[in-house]
Amino acid sequence: MTFKTVCSLDELWEGEMESREVDGQEVLLVWPDGGELIAYQPMCPHQEVALIEGKFDGKTLICRAHNWVFDACSGKGINPSDCALTKFPLRIEDGQILVDLDVEVARFTHT
Repeated sequence: MTFKTVCSLDELWEGEMESREVDGQEVLLVWPDGGELIAYQPMCPHQEVALIEGKFDGKTLICRAHNWVFDACSGKGINPSDCALTKFPLRIEDGQILVDLDVEVARFTHT
């Protein structure tokens, strides 16, 4: 695993969602209410619309294009339920958020 620094932990708060670029690859950081910070693929697996353009209410991510809904803690699809977001390994060291982006990302689960 190759972990790369995304940003400082101080740059993100519980209940927020941020999109960041690491070595030319985008990552979506999501911090669910009452949960732990998670790194997900930045694009909806439906038609690759940027999830940062959607809504995050602290519990769910909603894609702006077709209202696909994902559980923010697990990445599993709520509507539809037969899909999921790819989660990247994440760790925090010395106040820095690091992710490993060497994971195959879910794409085009439906058309």
